[in-house]
Parts: sequence; C-alpha cells; structure tokens
Amino acid sequence: MKLALRIFGVILLAVLVFGAAGMMATWAPDRSVAQLQARWAPAPSQFVAVSGMQVHLRDEGPRDDPLPIVLLHGTSASLHTWDGWADALKGQRRVIRFDLPGFGLTGPHPENDYSIDAYVRFVAAVMDTLGVKRFVLAGNSLGGQIAWASAYAMPTRVDKLVLVDSAGYPVQSTSVPIGFRIARTPGLRVLMTYFLPRGLVDKSVRNVYGDPGRVTPALVDRYFELALRTGNRAALARRLEQGQSGDVAAIKTLKLATLILWGGKDGLLPLENGRQFERDIAGSKLVVFDDLGHVPHEEDPLRTVAELKSFLGLN
Repeated sequence: MKLALRIFGVILLAVLVFGAAGMMATWAPDRSVAQLQARWAPAPSQFVAVSGMQVHLRDEGPRDDPLPIVLLHGTSASLHTWDGWADALKGQRRVIRFDLPGFGLTGPHPENDYSIDAYVRFVAAVMDTLGVKRFVLAGNSLGGQIAWASAYAMPTRVDKLVLVDSAGYPVQSTSVPIGFRIARTPGLRVLMTYFLPRGLVDKSVRNVYGDPGRVTPALVDRYFELALRTGNRAALARRLEQGQSGDVAAIKTLKLATLILWGGKDGLLPLENGRQFERDIAGSKLVVFDDLGHVPHEEDPLRTVAELKSFLGLN
C-alpha cells in the first residue's frame, strides 16, 4: 500500500512538474504597441486618431485617385493580410487599409463595441478623417460583412463592392480554427489571455488555408505576435460573444457592382454562402478558386488580385 502511494506521489509530482513546465513554455504576456511597432508598423504605416483610438493604417498610391480602394481584414487578421493586393495595386490606385478595432495594432474598441453597426461607423469615421468621400470597398470574412453593411448604410459613398469569403449569412462551418473555439469557451478563453501556444496559432492559420503547406513561420509569427497586442485576446472573446449582428435582408437591396471571390476549400464559410451572395445581389459575379481556403487573397494574392483588376478595368 505504501509503495503504491509512493508511486502515485511520484507520478502526481511528475505531472505537476511537466504541467508547470508546459504552462511556463506557453506563458505569453501582453505586448505593447511600442514593443510590436518596429516589426509590424514600419513605413508606410502610420497611426491616425479616430473615434478614441490610434488606428494603425497604410495609405499608399496616387493621392489624386478619385475612387480609392479600401481593404478590410477579417477576425484575428490585420492590414498585413492585404500585402500582396496592395503591392499589385498601389502603382495605379490609391489603396487604404487599416487594423479594425479589436485586432492588429489598433487594439480594443474603447467601449468594447464590436457590433457590425459599430464597425460601419468606424469605417465611415476613418474615411472622413482621410477626407475620402467615395471609394471601392473590399472585405474578407468579418471585413466582408462590414463591407456589404457599409455599402447598405452609405450607398452614396461605396462605389463598388468586393466580397472575399464574406460573413453575413447563418454559419454552417465544417471546420473552425481551434483558436476561435477556445475564444468562444468561457473557461478556456480566460486562460488564453495569459497562455498562448504558438502551435495553436499555427494550427489555426493552417486551418483556413486550402494548402497548409503555404503557411510559413513568418506568417505564423505575424498572427501570433499581433494577437499578443495588449487587449486583443479579450477583444476577440468579446467580438465572438457579440456574434454576427447585422441585417441579412439588406443584402438583397444592394444595387452596386459587386465581385464575389471565394475559396473552394473554405471550411469556415462554405462555398454555398458565396453562391447565396451571388443569388441575392443582382448583377454580382462569383469567382471560385477551387484550391484555396478562407483567405484566398492572402494565400494566393496574385491570382486573386487579377480578378479584382479585371473587375476594376485595370491592366
């Protein structure tokens, strides 16, 4: 009996030691904007005061462009997800992209309001601050929903619409990144504010790619480090708590030129959602990339931006 108790004690001690070591290995305290800025906000990045936030923003290309292209990223992403598109477009068009509240270096909304209406007001405020009256609006995932909701709310300002694996309809995912599942679970999301295994971020990013082999260590670094920006992990939980609010019926009322791009291997927002957008937005065009996932603009920027260029009449 004593021997059994000793063995049990040794095993318990080992479990505690290895558990503590594992927790220490994944301990990930918040990082300040100052700590992250050198790597993730070099020129042409700037910080602009909008609605009580210092918004991380990039504004590139010719300033005389009458219709700048505005790019909105999705949940847990950042303006960097559009690097490939911006590089391909900025020689001909003005390209504006920014980190949405709750993500990237912009960080949490001062009132923790992550409703679609709040994001629409934010987009309008950024455009007002930059003096942009009318623009082409493109968005991926959450950014897609903000884009079509903005087109509905600001019909005189949004000239054309581009939806890339956009949110909006009831979600019937076949595959959800593990990071999102943890952020939706009350007990686990508290732990995530203190511990964040880089491997978890790696798996989450690979989950949204059609070809996980395209995911590089540098890409995982970006998602991982920006997730650590002070307040972002708590903001993600609040964003997911507040759900996909917004008026889905508004989609059918949209009357503007619309391009819909979709990854055929998107398990988070399946292709049927893209087909539904095409049915509901009169005159819209759906282009499917069979081998790409939920972020086709990031996974294969050159192939996807070619469709945007064609849509906009660019060479």
